[in-house]
Amino acid sequence: MADMPSIPILDLGPEVEELWPQLNEAIQKVLRSQQFIMGPEVTLFEEEVAAWLGSKHAIALNSGTDALVIGLRALGVGAGDEVLTSPFTFFATAEAISSVGATPVFIDIDPQTFNLDPEKLEEYITPETRAIIPVHLYGQACDMARIKDIAEKHGLKILEDVAQAFGATFGHRKLGTLGHAGAFSFFPSKVLGCYGDGGLLATDDDNIAQDARMLRVHGARRKYFNEVVGYNSRLDALQAAILRVKLPYVDQWCRDRQGVASIYDRALAGVANLKAPVAAGWGEHVYHQYTVRIAGGLRDAVKNHLESEGVSTMIYYPVPVHQLPLYQGCGATVPVAEQAAREVLSLPIWPQMGQEIVERVAGSLISGMRAVVS
Repeated sequence: MADMPSIPILDLGPEVEELWPQLNEAIQKVLRSQQFIMGPEVTLFEEEVAAWLGSKHAIALNSGTDALVIGLRALGVGAGDEVLTSPFTFFATAEAISSVGATPVFIDIDPQTFNLDPEKLEEYITPETRAIIPVHLYGQACDMARIKDIAEKHGLKILEDVAQAFGATFGHRKLGTLGHAGAFSFFPSKVLGCYGDGGLLATDDDNIAQDARMLRVHGARRKYFNEVVGYNSRLDALQAAILRVKLPYVDQWCRDRQGVASIYDRALAGVANLKAPVAAGWGEHVYHQYTVRIAGGLRDAVKNHLESEGVSTMIYYPVPVHQLPLYQGCGATVPVAEQAAREVLSLPIWPQMGQEIVERVAGSLISGMRAVVS
């Protein structure tokens, strides 16, 4: 394989080339406007993305992490509260809970979808429980019907973590619009990504939206009339302009990702010790990541084999959050998440990937499985 080009986990080059004239025009427009922070580009993006999501409000922010933090505060979550969430996620989910003074309570995941298992939620609800953060991991919805039923029964708020699932659905509704608010990330690798940091909070609640808008500008409704301690979490106009160019393409990119996933599915069917991702069937999976499970303690050896053949892979996530130093000793009992951390491997995927590249990755994976077993 030495004479073949390497395959990255993600290649943004085709996207940039395809959209170059529009991106260039949008960037130059912002530069000439001299309005670089907030301003009309941000307002227009908020209006367009709210309409696309089917949400009453969209509040553009500096990052997905800020969307979680500001979302929690706008929901009234703070010191002394508990928030139920998944341990099988990026650190920012739990970090946001801790940042507002609350305590994350880790609930085990479903082995098929990698998402929070709603059947385990109720046993962890206490008088201090205030909210649930379901994480829609890898581009697929949690079981939002069951989670909403439990939240309503116990009077809990729901803040959806949609960082990896922009464009995915539960039923006919876009994720991020089923709870009280939805937190999005526009990190460059996401389904809709900018070329820097960016985030968004979506909600239908006027009060949540009003508080989020205040919190993103140092806790002020009017400049220099600060009411609470807030944040400097404004989206740059350049990033808003880039996101406005890309938003109309998201539907097609999601279909293309599903097409890549279907090629992987066919190629990897029946491979021993390997399990392809499972689409739950309650909505559109957008395959932000195509993540397989490799059993029998073989994952790391297979990953090394793929690297030797020029195929990049990633492990999302090698350490469940409850095992990180900050949360060790929290007493979480999450064996399914711990097993997933030992077995998951995410393969290269992007909308313009093409069948030849997908089949080369799949072939390398299959040969790697055979090599480490023999």
